[in-house]
Amino acid sequence: MTGARAGGGPARVVVADDQAVVREGIVMLLGLLSGIEVVGAARDGEEAVALVGELAPDVVLMDLRMPRCDGVEATRRIRRDHPGTQVVVLTTYADDESLFAALQAGARGYLTKDAQGEEIVRAVEDVLAGQAGLAPAVQRRLLERFTAPPVASPPVQLPDGLTAREAEVLALVAEGLSNKEISGRLHIGAATVKTHINNLFAKTGVRDRAQAVRYAYQRGLIEPPGTSVT
Repeated sequence: MTGARAGGGPARVVVADDQAVVREGIVMLLGLLSGIEVVGAARDGEEAVALVGELAPDVVLMDLRMPRCDGVEATRRIRRDHPGTQVVVLTTYADDESLFAALQAGARGYLTKDAQGEEIVRAVEDVLAGQAGLAPAVQRRLLERFTAPPVASPPVQLPDGLTAREAEVLALVAEGLSNKEISGRLHIGAATVKTHINNLFAKTGVRDRAQAVRYAYQRGLIEPPGTSVT
């Protein structure tokens, strides 16, 4: 490979991983590959976001499970504030929850840490060319997910014109989650959470969270504590 970027130069890459041994190993591996220049390494998502703002790399190789700010949130912030930087997830976790959360946050590539050097280079090339840089197993999972026949289910009639998302937010309010926690659980912005809460308050006529919880129980949107299904 003569260069991973359209201009022919090496792709400038930041590596983000909270495990020093893994992070240093990835940096060392990438240093042996043509077409890639490692310009920075981050210990967590907060550092990754800061380095992107400082260095403007082409690609971040992003771990998912990190302290302070995880890879999903870091990806969301990078793609929002620095759209010129692409994100390729490089993680131990290949489960659907991790995969879809990362892709929804804006990651264009997804590899597991058993990927070979040439797979990493190919993923970097692909995302810089505007394509998806996905491991073959991940591609199969996405294909299976989106080509599987839908399971028919009867429509759920929600009270007072609530949307499905508003009902979901209401259920999380009833669990005692804060706006910030709801934002993290649903992978949506804090402002969006506030908008949903304002809308559902207006539709249901409740004035505060305590009344919202009571409303959710009375309308059967959530089960009271201690209720068990037999």
